Amino acid sequence: MNRLDTTGLTAAPGQVWGGIRLVPLIRETPVEGLRLRHELYGDDGEGGSGPGYGMVDTGDRTRYVSYIPHGFVADWSGSGEGGQAAAYGTRLGGEPPPCVPLRVHHRLAKRRRDKGTAERRLRFLPLHLALDGYLSLHFGGPSVVWDEWSREAVRQGLTPRAEAAYAGWAIPGLGDALRVFEIHPGQCGVLVYAADSLAAAFAVPHPEDYRALHRSLLEDLYGELVYQYAFFGRPVAGFETRLGDGVRLRSLADLRAAAVEAGREWTRGHDTLMASRLLDASYRFERVYAMEAFTLWRFLPSFRRGEPEQHIGETITDRKGRVAYLKSFRLSDAQIRRGYLLDRLHDHDWHLDRTAGALGTSRADLVRRIRDAGFGSLVKQGAERAGGG
Repeated sequence: MNRLDTTGLTAAPGQVWGGIRLVPLIRETPVEGLRLRHELYGDDGEGGSGPGYGMVDTGDRTRYVSYIPHGFVADWSGSGEGGQAAAYGTRLGGEPPPCVPLRVHHRLAKRRRDKGTAERRLRFLPLHLALDGYLSLHFGGPSVVWDEWSREAVRQGLTPRAEAAYAGWAIPGLGDALRVFEIHPGQCGVLVYAADSLAAAFAVPHPEDYRALHRSLLEDLYGELVYQYAFFGRPVAGFETRLGDGVRLRSLADLRAAAVEAGREWTRGHDTLMASRLLDASYRFERVYAMEAFTLWRFLPSFRRGEPEQHIGETITDRKGRVAYLKSFRLSDAQIRRGYLLDRLHDHDWHLDRTAGALGTSRADLVRRIRDAGFGSLVKQGAERAGGG
């Protein structure tokens, strides 16, 4: 599997609010056997009254620290309270505490121990699985200790690693768009555009799950580029069409057929032009958890040069590889460059001369790029000069 299989999800004509465009994703038939619900993190570290800072122990004396507004619980029990109940609603509850608590979780995805369904529920932190995969990209640093790399590179690798993001409520226009836009019958997801650039994708198994999680998009994380596009971009054009242009409509049936065809034409254009860089891209998938008929994955792009729009994310797929759940995060140009640089260094065993040759550049320029990417402390002084290794 190297692409997202969105079979069963159809894009409907989007709705526009200023520079924000929301494109509904419709399922004719919900995904059977899987439900998602929302879980706030309160003072007790599990379900509670509000968000906070979370620290996840990822093993090997490594911890992942981030702002964690909420978690999702995947339920594939198929019976009983978890399997049949609608997803819980989302809310920001109560007055904020005087200080934001720090909570420790064990693993970004953890099986829930709820009575009677211990083997059929999984708690995971939306988007944090994806961000952790990006942050840990070649985290250990040089696999071969060439002379150019400092002792810090050998001992600690790429640490500390940190990435900044914006909460959804900080994206201009997104809150208003989510509040006023219509939720379509059968809607199981949405594509969020800022200035007609794809910011994020979100899909769930069941329409009731989406209705409950619709507002959770305000609590999600978005990249710096998305914020800039929403803040500085101009209002975008809405979807308009002329039904029966050049064809006489003689009945309601003709009008209905023309409307259906106009919707299909918009969907084809959208999937080919606007969403192609997400849907047609090649990804590296890492399995996080197997849930009988479903599997939770996180994915990274290829970090190819010349592709300005690249996404990381996480997905739950069925046995055929079709997407049941999806959430994506658009990387900034700087994040793409860092990923590309780390991949090329890793491909050539972190040897500077070999990597520079593969990139068609000089050793000095490669060292400059490493330092510009924020990894300067890993390289010894004078590493620009030939030799070593």
